[in-house]
Amino acid sequence: MTPPDTVPGPGGAAVGRRIGIGLMYGLWKPRVLGAWRVPASGPVILAVNHSHAIDGPILMGTAPRPVHFLVKKEAFVGPLDPFLRGIGQLKVDRSRADRTAITHALGVLERGGVLGIFPEGTRGEGDFASLRSGLAYFAVRSGAPIVPVAVLGSADRSGRLVSALPPLRSRVDVVFGDSFSAGDATGRATRKALDEATVRIQQRLTAHLEKARRTTEHGCASLGENPGPPKT
Repeated sequence: MTPPDTVPGPGGAAVGRRIGIGLMYGLWKPRVLGAWRVPASGPVILAVNHSHAIDGPILMGTAPRPVHFLVKKEAFVGPLDPFLRGIGQLKVDRSRADRTAITHALGVLERGGVLGIFPEGTRGEGDFASLRSGLAYFAVRSGAPIVPVAVLGSADRSGRLVSALPPLRSRVDVVFGDSFSAGDATGRATRKALDEATVRIQQRLTAHLEKARRTTEHGCASLGENPGPPKT
């Protein structure tokens, strides 16, 4: 078991969620689809594609529960360091096996919280084409279900003040998929088990992303649209 005093509590993440709601609905026009697919209680991992600099805040402001994200250590600089810690985010050194980050992330899941992960490791095309094994490790070790999340911003890059951000007041679709288990029910985190889990995860995430793109292009009734900010 993870020592409880090393695990960020839910209070900070709840504050982060309120900040995320204000930020997202103040600057953009999120359309949230399928949020009811996130389990209402218990541990869960949100696996999010990563193509915008604000994907983390987007999820914090649109997910139905407070989220603890694994955030690269480079973001924890100056006043952002105490701020990110204060809202329950987890610093991770991506250049090595960061045991402290692993302990904290597993602790969040042991406590029944929500862990947010960008399985691609860094911002790119956001197509789940290249997954790291970290997501598989947390899913297999904890037994927590994975909920795939597709964040789809405007493909039109005109009107962007910053290239990595969607244009202000543009629509951003956030599509939650069906939860699934990545492990083989044994809980073993052997290299073979993690490799097999990573393949299963990539297949599910890629399929969800493709479905989300089709759904947002041709309507959203089948996934259930949330027309406004979530309740805090």
